[in-house]
Amino acid sequence: MADVMSKEQRRKNMQAIRSQSKLENQVSRELWKRGIRFRKNDKSLFGKLDISIKKYRIVIFIDSCFWHACELHGNRPKSNQLFWDKKLNRNKERDAEVKEYYIQNHWLVKRVWEHEIKENLSQVVDELVVFIEQAKKQTKF
Repeated sequence: MADVMSKEQRRKNMQAIRSQSKLENQVSRELWKRGIRFRKNDKSLFGKLDISIKKYRIVIFIDSCFWHACELHGNRPKSNQLFWDKKLNRNKERDAEVKEYYIQNHWLVKRVWEHEIKENLSQVVDELVVFIEQAKKQTKF
């Protein structure tokens, strides 16, 4: 199926997509306020991590309901469905591959969904702080 936008419209639309979402910024700002130090989008690590703490071998993913095909809130565009099905399925596969990589390499992985953040940001941040504090206790130096 042909694209419903012109090449110029599509280019402008795609340029507006940022590597860091507002959700990531909200969560990271709150974690920083609570004294948690981390790296955002660290390119030295495998995959596209939203938040990482190398010292304690922690990776945190903040997944949007659309791009990561949330079972509860993910929606499928009505046009060009074959493309979007393939794209969203590949995103889910990649998420599983990256998660498996870190688990096999003894990292702790936490995934947070967009709808969880929108429902209760402070609860999500509280849970992340507990997760990080427990990881610190498990790490032996």
